[in-house]
Amino acid sequence: MKRFFTFVLLGAFSCCLHAQAVDATVCDILKDPASFNGKIVRIKGTVSAGFDRFTIEGTGCNQLINGIWLSYPEGTKAKAGPVAVVELQPAHNFTGTVNAAERAPVILDKSKDFKQFDSLLSAQFKENAMCLACSKFKVSATLVGRLDGVATAGVTRDSAGKISGWSGFGNLNAYTARLVLQSVSDVSAQEIDYSKAAAESKGDVAATTANGEAVENAHMAAKAYGAGNTAGDQLERAAAAFGKPNDKNGVAVSFVAANEVPKGEGSKGAQDSPDGVLYNCIFNQDRLPGDSLARAIAHSGTFVAQLRNPVPGTENDGLYALEYRAWATTVFSAIAMQQKTLTTYGGVLLWNSAWPVADRTQQMDTALKAALAGDGLQMQ
Repeated sequence: MKRFFTFVLLGAFSCCLHAQAVDATVCDILKDPASFNGKIVRIKGTVSAGFDRFTIEGTGCNQLINGIWLSYPEGTKAKAGPVAVVELQPAHNFTGTVNAAERAPVILDKSKDFKQFDSLLSAQFKENAMCLACSKFKVSATLVGRLDGVATAGVTRDSAGKISGWSGFGNLNAYTARLVLQSVSDVSAQEIDYSKAAAESKGDVAATTANGEAVENAHMAAKAYGAGNTAGDQLERAAAAFGKPNDKNGVAVSFVAANEVPKGEGSKGAQDSPDGVLYNCIFNQDRLPGDSLARAIAHSGTFVAQLRNPVPGTENDGLYALEYRAWATTVFSAIAMQQKTLTTYGGVLLWNSAWPVADRTQQMDTALKAALAGDGLQMQ
């Protein structure tokens, strides 16, 4: 009888979580994310799973980042999510304040709707040319989950420019709001149009390099530009961020899905780091075939290098500027390795060797800005 009573209480508590969910829009939350912190919310929105984002999109929110990061509870072991992210963690020797927030656990309802949701978001657009993280669909749904919110996100630095702390969620801890998914319903998909990019990259075939050679590939790409070349220097800086094998430089690489709440979030790691920060670079290897991993190494390495040792005058760069630099490095990597084209999520062609030489810089700039706008980012 006592056990039955316990089950009844647990069931009632679960029901109440759903019944007490606060209805909100993405813009409502982004306007004041801290006021929603810890609340169970219900959002009707569209989810995108791009290269280094997994977000519920906002439209017309007029924020620098118009999206809420989406995470599955730890241990979900699902398929959808970003392909490459960098998450910050206090190292064992971190001297700043560590605030490991206590949050109520979330239990995901792995219903038929959730399985459909996850399957649609993990489906990939297929073509011979390299298309980085080209998810086939955006997915609209009603999402219920725990909202984690902070007033500001990103890193803070001391008077010497050293990282002294950070807050936020998702890639680079740059998002002020995160939804930890509890349930999903009303699922519908919208296929993303890649036809224009596919037509321009027709006949291109992506190269294949063993994944163990990805960092070396980035070094080789840098050397291809020759000494003193700005693009080559930027590439070498990204490759060097990973250090040499067995270096204890605070950069940890893992090959798993990056779609769950980080394990031990907010707690100190077991390893020391030169600057007291661990840079956890997570790559979904299943979605990075062939040379794609080398492009992802260039991208993530740019983040690590820029956060750890910013280019003078860029210490306070926001996510837009960080992403622009990382995508530019990724394009430089593709060019150096003689890729004819490079396409990314949403069908944006970032590089095409058929572009007139005199127009290439302008074409790349236009493409990079279009890709960032598609990611819901606005220039500071």
